[in-house]
Amino acid sequence: MKEWIARTLTMEVGKLAQQFPIIAITGPRQSGKTTLLKILFSEYTYVSLENPDNRAFAAEDPNGFLRLYKGKVILDEVQHVPELFSYLQTIVDDSGMMGQYILSGSQNFHLMKHITQSLAGRVALFRLLPLDTEEMVEANILSDNYAQACISGGYPAIYHRGISPTNFYTNYVQTYVEKDVTQLINIRDMNGFRTFLRLCATRAGQLLNLNALANECNISQPTAKAWLSILESSYIVFLLYPYHENFSKRLVKTPKLFFYDTGLLTHLLEIREPEELLLNRLKGNIFENFVVANFQKINEHRYRHLHYYFWQDHNGLEIDLLLKSAQEFDIYEIKSTQTLSSELFKNLKHFSTIASPHIVNQHLVYAGDQELERSGTRVLPWYKVI
Repeated sequence: MKEWIARTLTMEVGKLAQQFPIIAITGPRQSGKTTLLKILFSEYTYVSLENPDNRAFAAEDPNGFLRLYKGKVILDEVQHVPELFSYLQTIVDDSGMMGQYILSGSQNFHLMKHITQSLAGRVALFRLLPLDTEEMVEANILSDNYAQACISGGYPAIYHRGISPTNFYTNYVQTYVEKDVTQLINIRDMNGFRTFLRLCATRAGQLLNLNALANECNISQPTAKAWLSILESSYIVFLLYPYHENFSKRLVKTPKLFFYDTGLLTHLLEIREPEELLLNRLKGNIFENFVVANFQKINEHRYRHLHYYFWQDHNGLEIDLLLKSAQEFDIYEIKSTQTLSSELFKNLKHFSTIASPHIVNQHLVYAGDQELERSGTRVLPWYKVI
């Protein structure tokens, strides 16, 4: 068990707390937000608005609540009391103090709505996602094979308390996923929603087809769209959008669906052991999800503000992950194999040809553990992100 796992985001949060009056950290439940804030801002007063008494006091008497908790304060799950936001604006404008309030919340939709309405320009916003591979390597808790890493996932409690992934994710779905969903939207058919969530898992790493999802769940397309939006705002899933450039007039324009955490993904797919994953028909999709989510997590934790895409034409040629900067592309092929062959480099070379005269940096991420240079392509092990 690990008492504390250092989070990469800590340095940027500390830095911007000296430049903005309010810091806001959002992310899924159990990603470690509260622990990070209590350690980084140990001198602050901590108030949880999940507590019914605190929530009622703040909602009924915002002035009295903020007079009681004055100075430097952490307000956890602050989206529960939207009445506070306009008062916070007045207080920080009058005080001129940097880092006066630290806000956190696990419901991105509500938190962002209130920040946009009342606190624009006063807040530095961060997202703390489940552990990325850099953090896990640093803490010496990353499994030495990708299958076990996928199943274990990245939620800190699994490593802090030595909880088995099966026990953790069973309770996580029941106590957090379903709880947040019922708070955000009035879902009367929880069995239908559970089916929808599991069907999303079967489509991880694939093009999103909302109509098919709706039909299989026997719900309307608008309902499926609303449920997916809630899963996005609760940091369960995210969409990776296609990159559009005039290389071809026939490009796929549908986003791909991914889960932020493959521990939750494999749990929903009822994969409990590494051997089961290696034999599963969705092995390649799960591996791609692991790698793409890891890029997204490191992007957030390093506070890099990068925008990743995929590229696919109607002939089926695809680049799994793409980053455009100035006149350069960084492109990534993601394959769940430990054996290198010339076939793995085909799509990378094709894209490099049609993207000319742009510079294209080619990368292959695979299930092996060696970092190599092969055929003008940088070959990276599954846990390595650059």
